[in-house]
Amino acid sequence: MRHLTTISCLLILLFYNSILAQQSTKADEKSIIWTTEESENHKTLLAAVRAADLETVLDSQGPFTIFAPSDRAFEKLSPEQVKNLLKPENKKELHSLLTYHIVAGNLSASKILKAMCQGKGTASFTTVQGNEIIATMDGIDIVLTDSFGNTARITAADANQCNGVIHVIDSVILPKKIKV
Repeated sequence: MRHLTTISCLLILLFYNSILAQQSTKADEKSIIWTTEESENHKTLLAAVRAADLETVLDSQGPFTIFAPSDRAFEKLSPEQVKNLLKPENKKELHSLLTYHIVAGNLSASKILKAMCQGKGTASFTTVQGNEIIATMDGIDIVLTDSFGNTARITAADANQCNGVIHVIDSVILPKKIKV
């Protein structure tokens, strides 16, 4: 069984590496914030980044790994929660939420997979916010789990930028409970 797990990890790692080899390097010239501003699927994330004053950070040298919730991911929260998070008086809570989606360093999908293989199917990463997120596999998907057991799948991996990498996720992960 252990041999089968190792072989599975290696095959998935090779699969992700072949995808990476096919991607254009032109995105490497753009910053994380620039790409987020240009995205049609990250309008809520961009509004949150601006409300938390993280634009300058995400335009700086880095490197950072961003687990970027899509607009659909934010739709899983109630409209009231999103509206309240964007209020100036909730800037600290929003900052905490957003930095929970950032890991220092450049973690490509293949590096995440390698860490999971070394961790017997699980890897933990400390976020800029200070808490950990856990990465596991479900089929061929990398799944992130927050401290409450909520999960987010990486739906688009390895958007390489000049200051890091963006992985799009399908849910917002939470460092703590969100007040409504």
